[in-house]
Amino acid sequence: MHDPDIWLDATAQAEMVAAGDVSPTELVDAAIARIEALNPALNAVIHERFERARSDARTARVRDGTANGPLHGVPFLVKDAVCHTAGEPFHCGMRLLKRLQWIETDDTWLAARFRAAGVVFVGKTNTPELATSVTTEPIAYGATHNPWDLTRSPGGSSGGAAAAVASGMVAIAHGNDMGGSIRFPASMCGIVGLKPTRARTTLGPDFGEYWGPLTHEHVLTRSVRDTALVLDAVAGAGPGDPYTAPPPTRPFGAEVATAPGPLRVGLRTRRRDGADSAPECISAVERTGHLLESLGHHVERVDLPALDEPIDGPFGTVMTVAVARDLARWAARTGVTLTVDDVEPGNLFLAEVGAAVTGVEYAGAIEQMQTWSRRVAAWWEHHDILVTPTSPEPPVRLGVLAPTNSDPLVGARMASLVTFAIPFDVTGQPAISLPLHWTDDGLPIGVQLVAAYGREDVLLRISAQLEHALPWKDRHPPVVT
Repeated sequence: MHDPDIWLDATAQAEMVAAGDVSPTELVDAAIARIEALNPALNAVIHERFERARSDARTARVRDGTANGPLHGVPFLVKDAVCHTAGEPFHCGMRLLKRLQWIETDDTWLAARFRAAGVVFVGKTNTPELATSVTTEPIAYGATHNPWDLTRSPGGSSGGAAAAVASGMVAIAHGNDMGGSIRFPASMCGIVGLKPTRARTTLGPDFGEYWGPLTHEHVLTRSVRDTALVLDAVAGAGPGDPYTAPPPTRPFGAEVATAPGPLRVGLRTRRRDGADSAPECISAVERTGHLLESLGHHVERVDLPALDEPIDGPFGTVMTVAVARDLARWAARTGVTLTVDDVEPGNLFLAEVGAAVTGVEYAGAIEQMQTWSRRVAAWWEHHDILVTPTSPEPPVRLGVLAPTNSDPLVGARMASLVTFAIPFDVTGQPAISLPLHWTDDGLPIGVQLVAAYGREDVLLRISAQLEHALPWKDRHPPVVT
């Protein structure tokens, strides 16, 4: 297999395997070669699984002309947080778990679904400690670098996954999104990142929900059709899940080839605190608006004042309690009393705040988030798609948001960067970041599209239309060209 074939998306790779044009072993060997060549510069992959991947690929044969799942033989990376795999490291960016060489004994249900879809796990990707940051610079494993500019952050918390997909190590990689952690790094790295509807995928068997209702699991990709293909493979509730997403009327993959029809689209570029987004981010949304108008959609600038109503306090309450619970869980599982040598200072502080929250206060925060969600979601009763910047700023420089930066304003800066992302973890609506714009100096700018609860179908149709009208598949970062 020739190295340029690594830029094929996962759908094309799976089709080649099914047709007998390439073997899973060849695909896996190409991915491993790419990781070995690029990872010294990027630090995207922190746990290699190369020999086991080669063994899995050798046994992943097409039998009787039937592939083993829709992604049979496609190389895949798992984010080292929330979703864990049997017999392999699970460190969540923590120095403690790295020092203990912690291994999980089983697959989460999502990992099992990935396997059933036919992918071959080749490794695990870097993530900030406990997935609490919008940059991927954990003390435990060091910074992941953005392949478009090695001095810049790839975003977080799925920053390792985003850098790996953007650089061609793999076509798809697992990620999760509690406050923008799929969409934000997708924007920073110039790829596709869908946060599906809440409960579209399962968090079992470990959790019914994680970080309260905020956590969503899926993948980062380079094409819209890959996003849909994986969603078809992994969507659905597990036994005992506390709630489920509305079932689709047909496969998500079918939506990619379906014309969206004229949609009612609103554009918003103002941050929730009233400040303007960076000019490049405003330009990205305006350019997308003009394109959508030319494609027959009704486009208008909107205010959506419900978004500006306070929600950061309740979000912070849920997040800090979740961090406190995470540390308590790990202390119990490892038998270690956690100290500053085990946990980054910022997360120790969040846990201290969370531990002081009462049950009544936590229940109140959940109620506030639900009330706020109803007000925001009402906008979609008269509109189909909201378009915003994914981030109000281009990719930031490494170190600015690092856990070693003692600047007390780092937290506020991070909150500002995910001002457009966090609302839809709260409402649970599907939202996607598309790589529709680049700055004059070559940095990617993602544009976020948000649909009504349960309407990934609408989101995938319009995203595929934009991908066809303004393709990005031939844009590759300079670190790999």
